[in-house]
Amino acid sequence: MRKRRVLDGCKLLLLNLNKLKMIQTIKNILGIGPKVNVGELISKGGLIIDVRTKAEYAGGHVKGSLNIPLDQLSANLHKIKSKEHPIITCCASGMRSASAKSFFKGQGFTNVHNGGSWFSLRKYE
Repeated sequence: MRKRRVLDGCKLLLLNLNKLKMIQTIKNILGIGPKVNVGELISKGGLIIDVRTKAEYAGGHVKGSLNIPLDQLSANLHKIKSKEHPIITCCASGMRSASAKSFFKGQGFTNVHNGGSWFSLRKYE
């Protein structure tokens, strides 16, 4: 009887750990979680990649940012210096930039951050 309770307790603990890992993974994909100092990344040469459409980008953007629409990322990977170079993705609201961050991570880029809205990054110009 005691062994059964111990085993049940261990199963419950493992189940809770798996839930926490899943939640953290979702937060990482969406760019939610510990914040990095985006201003510091930019000042040290971080590349801002704006994943909005060309028309949206023409309507306003962060000075020095690179416009690569989300659906064209795979065809433009050659424009990025290295897989370790700091990348800050941005868009109109933060949703497409979260997808872009996930894409880059899936391609082996190691220093990618979701900057959210392009307008919020203008303070670092």
